[in-house]
Amino acid sequence: MKNDAPEQAPSPSKDSNKVYFLILVIVALLGTNAYVFLKDKKSEDKVVTLTDEKSRMEIEIDRIEAELDRSKTSNVNLSAELKEGQELARVKINELRDQLRRGQLTEGELARAQKEIKDLRTFVSKYTADIVVLEKKNVKLTEQRDSLQTTVANINERASMLEKVNTDLSNKVKVAAAIKVANIAVSAVRIRNNGKESEVTRASTAKRLKIRFTVADNSLAQHGEHEIFIRVIDPDGNLITTNGSDLFDADGDQLQFTYKTNIEFDNSFGKLYSIDWDPIQPLKKGEYTMVLYADGYTMGKTVFGLR
Repeated sequence: MKNDAPEQAPSPSKDSNKVYFLILVIVALLGTNAYVFLKDKKSEDKVVTLTDEKSRMEIEIDRIEAELDRSKTSNVNLSAELKEGQELARVKINELRDQLRRGQLTEGELARAQKEIKDLRTFVSKYTADIVVLEKKNVKLTEQRDSLQTTVANINERASMLEKVNTDLSNKVKVAAAIKVANIAVSAVRIRNNGKESEVTRASTAKRLKIRFTVADNSLAQHGEHEIFIRVIDPDGNLITTNGSDLFDADGDQLQFTYKTNIEFDNSFGKLYSIDWDPIQPLKKGEYTMVLYADGYTMGKTVFGLR
């Protein structure tokens, strides 16, 4: 006969231990999950912060480069120092862009990049200010140059006007200083065998023309010797010349002459001058014109006839 013994109930202390253990495990798991979550969240926040800062830095670099580009279009001549500074700034911009394109920056790299951008901004601000100063100076210099050019143009114009006035006055003085005939008379003479002269009216017997004249009073005329040129036009309208290549200047033209000589002028009132001219060819019948020139201008003119 089998003797069944009664079963014993589980111990309450053992069950409690299991519960406590499970609770501890759950708490540990929750703690681990919380730690991992917070760590991942902190890392994620850090990456987001770095990414945002990189974006801000890229925008700042774009602004700095745009400011450099604007200053490049200014119409000023940059000094060697400013040109060198501009080139260095562009090199630094390219370096910073390369750093930002690499990916995530460490906190140290980010801090260095931030400082370099700050320094770059300081330089570009000063660079831009220097450009503005140069532009103002350039505008002022341009105004001074334009004013100077206007002044020079006015001076040149006045000088030209004065030169013209002086030339006109000089020409007027020359005209006024040229001696002029007051009275003139021409007579034909023949020369006898004994050398004596007698006036004639026939062309066939005329061997010499005697030109007698007085000079008008002229205090401006130079005292001393004056060269006299004579042109004799025959009845056919031809100039009588002794040498076709001889020319002189008078009244703005170059002219041939018939005869030339000198007189001594001292502005004596009523002084009579006499010039003799012996033609080398026989004279024709008819009316002759004689013009005298002195000092580059017409001195006087007369008409006479021979039968």
